[in-house]
Amino acid sequence: MVDSTAPRGITRAEWIALLVGLPVLIAVIIAARPLVTDILNGILDLNPTMVYVVVSVLVFAEAAVFFGFVFPGETAVILGGVVASGGHVNVGALGALIVIAAIIGDSVGYFVGSRHGEKILKLKLLAHRRGGIDMALVMLRRRGALAVFIGRFTAFLRAVMPGLAGLSKMHYRTFLFANAIGGLVWGVLFTALGYFLGNAYHKAEKYAAWASTAILILIVLVAVGLFIRGRLAEQRVEATFATSITDVEAALIEEIAITREALDDEEEE
Repeated sequence: MVDSTAPRGITRAEWIALLVGLPVLIAVIIAARPLVTDILNGILDLNPTMVYVVVSVLVFAEAAVFFGFVFPGETAVILGGVVASGGHVNVGALGALIVIAAIIGDSVGYFVGSRHGEKILKLKLLAHRRGGIDMALVMLRRRGALAVFIGRFTAFLRAVMPGLAGLSKMHYRTFLFANAIGGLVWGVLFTALGYFLGNAYHKAEKYAAWASTAILILIVLVAVGLFIRGRLAEQRVEATFATSITDVEAALIEEIAITREALDDEEEE
């Protein structure tokens, strides 16, 4: 069972790993600062067209082809915002492309789910994510469009929610409305976050080496933290689902069964 003493649902072992790992990561960044700085400066000097294309493709592919399981789109968006802070990339154009790519990518995921949903659920890629998928289906049944909006801000749900919305026969206009609002808020928020961090780094670099190092550490920690957060959340969902024995969890499993039966009945009709 999940450790009840761990705050926010993170187990004691995960907290120990974070407390040990973060200082080590910070020490490595400080020790390798020249190399890390060169890498960051190389990213800042990337060809603008390449930045627009790569970030947009990663955001689009996150839900359209489940690429979010490999690389969370928000990390690409933040790095894109950091690059835009250097002035070579127009942050407004980048943000617009990110929002459009997010909306179109999720729409593709919706239609793929509506036509091939059952086949997709049988993919090996999703074999060890049944708990998260079933809970996402319950979220859709309980909250409808709100689940689509909320799902935009969690890496795992962002990858599967559009396809599951299509599978559950949610009306596309309802999905598109929630998807568009979520894509807009998410795209603007994380682009602005990356742009702010990049600007802070540029300003700090002019005045003090320690300040630029601190901002550099913050940029790396934000990117790594978002990735780790998504993986930990996914692991907790699967562990909770696999070992659930409480009455509340039993009720959840029963509701999942009802949801699946409803889907089966709709397919037969």
